[in-house]
Amino acid sequence: MRKTRRQNVKTPPASNGAADIADNNDDVSERIRATLAAAIGEGALKPGTKILEEAIAEHFGVSRTVVRGALGVLESDHLLERKRNRGTFVAEPSIAQAKNLFEARRKLEGLLLELVIARATAEQLDALQKLTDEEEHIHHHGDEKSKTVLSGKFHIVLAETAGNPVLTEMLSKIVARLSLVMSLYEEERKDDCGADHHRMIVAALKAKDLATAQQLMDHHLADIEGRVRLTEGHGDRHTFLAVLENFS
Repeated sequence: MRKTRRQNVKTPPASNGAADIADNNDDVSERIRATLAAAIGEGALKPGTKILEEAIAEHFGVSRTVVRGALGVLESDHLLERKRNRGTFVAEPSIAQAKNLFEARRKLEGLLLELVIARATAEQLDALQKLTDEEEHIHHHGDEKSKTVLSGKFHIVLAETAGNPVLTEMLSKIVARLSLVMSLYEEERKDDCGADHHRMIVAALKAKDLATAQQLMDHHLADIEGRVRLTEGHGDRHTFLAVLENFS
């Protein structure tokens, strides 16, 4: 029987076009996510605000499918919520959720202080000290937005100093969700950004005094919690008043 010689057929290299498009979509999706997260964190997008997918797609030059991918990540982080037959909105944390977030933050920041005491270098603590100096300057010369952003930054940098990226990510997400709580329920606004509290916390950390650092942090976070009124209907009232202010 005559054997048929097998021919080695070379397959042409696959085009990278589809992969490049996918990578670009992933990059744009992350930009969309970061943009919306920043807008929510800084209070530009208030709780209950409807997310306009078509506007986002047009602005970034992508399909609504790419936009929905970014929104899905923010939904999983509880910064957005999808309402059936209505669309996607900036999340409105319930009173129970707000209380749980405050409790989680207190416990987590106490643990982070313990890790900072054990792991932080003198250079890292000096960087934290410098950040409190910036806060003091912003307190006297900056606007409210700058105060809020820098105050939140202190806690994230403090978490990074603890040397555990998982805990840093957890705190970042909690702080982001608490920005919604403050926007929805805050009743008492103060013109300080916590610089004094932060400075005393850093001093305790430099002195390796964990008990004092944790006590100061508890006092600082209690002060923040004291600015909100977690009662039924208060969040709805806050949202309604905001609408009246915008249209009157």
